[in-house]
Amino acid sequence: MTLAAFRAYCAGLPGFSKDPPFGPDVLAFRVGGRIIARLDVDRFGSVNLKCDPERTIELRERYPGITPGPHLNKRHWNTVRTDGSVPHRLLLQMARHSHDRVRAALPRKVRDDLP
Repeated sequence: MTLAAFRAYCAGLPGFSKDPPFGPDVLAFRVGGRIIARLDVDRFGSVNLKCDPERTIELRERYPGITPGPHLNKRHWNTVRTDGSVPHRLLLQMARHSHDRVRAALPRKVRDDLP
């Protein structure tokens, strides 16, 4: 999976925005101001995605390319390798899951203002 392909997919999600909150090397994809994905711009070897805690465990057991997210709440965040060890379709499904999970947790007023 390329950064361009992943970015294009995420850009199509409702309410998508992006910014480099941690410096120019780290990009955050957001919905309603909250992060749904975090990745290194220079070396797109993995992406951090939010996930349901029960699904997190299942995915980590099934795919060696999915591990706990470093410097993040390991109960809710996975690091997903983009080297093909995780199917690209699953990576995109996980991005959508992260988006939907974060969007559902937004305050109603913020959610209602999103496209």
